[in-house]
Amino acid sequence: MKKKFVFATNNAHKLDEVRQMLGKNIEIKGLKDIGCTEDIEENGQTLEENALIKARYVYKHYHCDCFADDTGLEVEALDGAPGVHSARYAGGQGHDSEANICKLLRELEGKDNRKAQFRTVFALIVNGKEHLFKGIVKGEIIEEKRGTEGFGYDPVFVPEGHTLTFAEMGNEQKNAISHRARAAEKLVRFFERK
Repeated sequence: MKKKFVFATNNAHKLDEVRQMLGKNIEIKGLKDIGCTEDIEENGQTLEENALIKARYVYKHYHCDCFADDTGLEVEALDGAPGVHSARYAGGQGHDSEANICKLLRELEGKDNRKAQFRTVFALIVNGKEHLFKGIVKGEIIEEKRGTEGFGYDPVFVPEGHTLTFAEMGNEQKNAISHRARAAEKLVRFFERK
């Protein structure tokens, strides 16, 4: 029988990405699918806290096994910024990727060290028990955007050992090596043991 989980996100890109990663044996619903229209406030100080806030909210209000994620881009020369504030780095309410990228490139002007890493944390709640899974991919920030695929900071991030940005890779290639894929892999292994 298929396992069913709610992924606490309204981000269609993320939902598709994670559905592809987790495969056909696990049915994944998004927040819209369960009628959750609330904007769950992510006010934690770490990626782990934010992921748990979202998962706990869904578990408490909708009484279903679920998971949530939070992802941050951590840039060495900026002392780990934007980090937990990655989605709203340029300020404002929404996730303005264009403004976030512009601010990041401005902050890195004249800096030689462009090392960065994407870090994803999944918080899973099954039968009231909480589990955390983490994935990291190291790379660097390039000086100008390249590519049209993906979302967020993908057009300026080149993962280690590659020459293409995440935005220049197709979903299949990106999903094979991304931070979210590495965390999702741990999630899948957990499901397989259950």
